[in-house]
Amino acid sequence: MPSLKSIRKRITSVRSTQKITRAMKMVAGARLNRAQQRITELRPYAVKTQEVLAAITRAVRATAAAEPSAPVAAEGEVVLDRPLHPLLVERAEQRVLYVVLTSDRGLCGAFNTNINKRGEREWKSRVEQGHEVHMAVVGRKGRDYFSRRGAPNLRYLPGVWDNLRLDSAQAIGKQILEPFNKGEVDSIYLVYNEFKSAMSQNVVVERLLPVGPAPAAATTEGEGAADATEFIFEPNREALLEVLVPMYVDISILRALYESMASELGARMTAMDAATKNAKEMVQRLTLEYNRARQAAITKELMEIIGGSEALKE
Repeated sequence: MPSLKSIRKRITSVRSTQKITRAMKMVAGARLNRAQQRITELRPYAVKTQEVLAAITRAVRATAAAEPSAPVAAEGEVVLDRPLHPLLVERAEQRVLYVVLTSDRGLCGAFNTNINKRGEREWKSRVEQGHEVHMAVVGRKGRDYFSRRGAPNLRYLPGVWDNLRLDSAQAIGKQILEPFNKGEVDSIYLVYNEFKSAMSQNVVVERLLPVGPAPAAATTEGEGAADATEFIFEPNREALLEVLVPMYVDISILRALYESMASELGARMTAMDAATKNAKEMVQRLTLEYNRARQAAITKELMEIIGGSEALKE
């Protein structure tokens, strides 16, 4: 049985840890309120921007398909005489860029583990299909994870979480769009944790470029209704897309960053709450063990005194 001194030291150590975890839980909870408010305000705007851009893309392609002289690719897809926008050009996905959003710090449960493992699965799956994979990582935890596993074409994007705002999203967008514009990659995917609640986060793999089809909510009346939509461009289609497409990229990246930040804080608050409860239970167990050991020592001393007294009587 451990000595009373060692048990007292363990109790003191666990109580100190409990104070730290309780403080970290309170800090994460306070920051989570602000982060949750930001993502709640931004999410509808980001989703609507994606819907509008996807609807415009579908409508323009539908209009081009209706023309008798519209050229058709081998797969049956309509080939536009002029691209909608350089960032909307669709190519066969042979080279893919994954942007994985992780945190700089740990102590947030399975937050980083889930996102890193999902990113690794996507990478290995693409390699098995014969695709060339490029990786861009935000956060030191993701950098360390993928560096140890020899991820191909790994690029680290530092300093994002220190001052998270629109400028951060624009800086990331500038770096990841460079290989897309040069034709080094055919598509870009975001891998991040979508915030549901403080106790629930969902890992999402979302295609950033080229713009995918409109969400299901935008096509409830059927595909034909979406294709039949007519748009009037003012001043013209090129000028509108020149503003809308970069705005979509920046807002989509900012939304992913906000989702990831809120998810990290929620996961940290939950993990620290569990750690605080575990520390409390451990203190109770150690206190019970201490009392038992102290009582055993007292009983032993009493028996020794009684034994000595009996020996003197004899």
